[in-house]
Amino acid sequence: MIDTDERPAMTPAAANPSDIVSAWFIAFEDALTARDIERAAGLFAATSYWRDLVAFSWNLTTVENPSGVSDLLAAALDGTGPSAFQITEPAESVGGVTTAWFEFETAVGRGRGLVRLIDEDGPKAWTLLTTLHELKGHEEPLRERRPKGAEHGARRDRITWLERRRAEEDSLGLDVQPYVLVIGGGQGGIALGARLRQLGVPALVIDKHPRPGDQWRNRYKSLCLHDPVWYDHLPYVKFPENWPVFAPKDKIGDWLESYVKVMEVPYWSSTVATRAAFDEASGTWTVDLVRDGTALTLHPTQLVFATGMSGKPNLPAFPGQDVFRGEQQHSSQHSGPDAYTGKRVVVIGSNNSAFDICGALWENGADVTMVQRSSTHIVKSDTLMDIGLGDLYSERALAAGMTTEKADLVFASLPYRIMHTFQIPLYERMKERDADFYDRLTAAGFDLDWGDDGSGLFLKYLRRGSGYYIDVGAAELVADGDVKLAKGDVDHLTEDAVVLKDGTVLPADLVVYATGYGSMNGWVADLISEEVADRVGRCWGLGSDTTKDPGPWEGEQRNMWKPTRQPNLWFHGGNLHQSRHYSLYLALQLKARHAGLDTPVYALQEVHHRS
Repeated sequence: MIDTDERPAMTPAAANPSDIVSAWFIAFEDALTARDIERAAGLFAATSYWRDLVAFSWNLTTVENPSGVSDLLAAALDGTGPSAFQITEPAESVGGVTTAWFEFETAVGRGRGLVRLIDEDGPKAWTLLTTLHELKGHEEPLRERRPKGAEHGARRDRITWLERRRAEEDSLGLDVQPYVLVIGGGQGGIALGARLRQLGVPALVIDKHPRPGDQWRNRYKSLCLHDPVWYDHLPYVKFPENWPVFAPKDKIGDWLESYVKVMEVPYWSSTVATRAAFDEASGTWTVDLVRDGTALTLHPTQLVFATGMSGKPNLPAFPGQDVFRGEQQHSSQHSGPDAYTGKRVVVIGSNNSAFDICGALWENGADVTMVQRSSTHIVKSDTLMDIGLGDLYSERALAAGMTTEKADLVFASLPYRIMHTFQIPLYERMKERDADFYDRLTAAGFDLDWGDDGSGLFLKYLRRGSGYYIDVGAAELVADGDVKLAKGDVDHLTEDAVVLKDGTVLPADLVVYATGYGSMNGWVADLISEEVADRVGRCWGLGSDTTKDPGPWEGEQRNMWKPTRQPNLWFHGGNLHQSRHYSLYLALQLKARHAGLDTPVYALQEVHHRS
């Protein structure tokens, strides 16, 4: 996962790595205790990165270089009270970098982290990750703190678990207001709901579908996870060891439904939020809902949009859409290929959904044409699993002692600013391994790319959330010509065709717009107001100044899992990995506020882009 060939020089190899790291932490903690910010910052390399997930900043933030460290500590040190830094397992030195896992405490919590030291006139921190793991006095009821469940002894007023659960369900939203209302009951909302329940935060997850998991069941029938099982566990309950590597959508749907029951997530299905407004004076929201056809109003303190990493579907407007006599669907509305055997289908787009839909339509005997409007990054699934994820999320990683929890922290410890330098060598290897495949795709006329800087799929995902396909077979259909390829922008539709700007006519009975989604703050505009959506600004992206990710540099995902410019409004989304990992930090921020802890936010999100 990490290529150290170009990393800075490290301390002499003869030194014991654990002694090096322990000495660094002694010096770091001594400077922090003395409130000597200059001395603490001097323990960081001239080019260095400190990523903090809530522990110091009550935010998700990355500071750079000693000057950034000084700024963070000047703002947060007195209120944090860090102490008790110690490594938790032997440190390792590889390729000039000494790496160590550690734990620490703050005034209100306990944390974990990962440090990488280099030699720059002595050991200096090159990267530092600090994460809040739990709040003192508000620990989750895990392991030795787990509830007993059964109450031994004889009592006339005994209340069973089922009676208690039913009473809780009956009172929530009526006699008891949720402190947190989570809008969206997919994997993100469910994971957050489970975290909040374990932390004792009154919360409610709502979703428009009749059952948990319908978000997956209702998609096109060939949909399956493109990420492997080791990457996709939910909090607390991992997939069984016989779970398929790539789970089909309906199996995922059933798992999510079971998870809601097992984890006792307060969950209202068939519920739609219709309006929300924030009362500055009381610090609470008024949210109007329709549940199973009945209107009601809730008054949560915190409002979380867990509607995925994407916003509303981007449905393009072309002349002639009103005269086209066939069907038109956004990819999110496409249920599958069964009704289109023998039909002519034009799919506008060339990313994940477009390929999946084209492949399923071809398998069911449709005449399929893909319209590529811009270049796409493609990587074969097996190659991505081996080279891209295998060191962290695989059976071989588990055998080497890389647990899911450790893998998540390793991933989190790589600063976004330099993540591309780790990724580029991996994708060069992928390009070399599958050179014949890429040659055939190019020969078929398909426009390939590897990201603006050659860093491949994951950076494209983080920067723009689009522009790629993990190939599970459909790209071979394009390379072989079984799925026809057309290139260029759409000019207009006729009664029975899509016409491109170069005059190409594509006869069609069905047009599928696999044209992606907008920013999550589009949901805010609909539910709350345009003013609040603009106050929050765009969600997702790093400010990398690459295609569809305009600068300036943000340092973290815009507005995700952290405080926003609208008080008490939060965003939670992403893939299963991000839903699992970042739900912890969002839940801890919400718990701290529910418990009345002081939560001064360092470096509140700036707003540079409104949509």
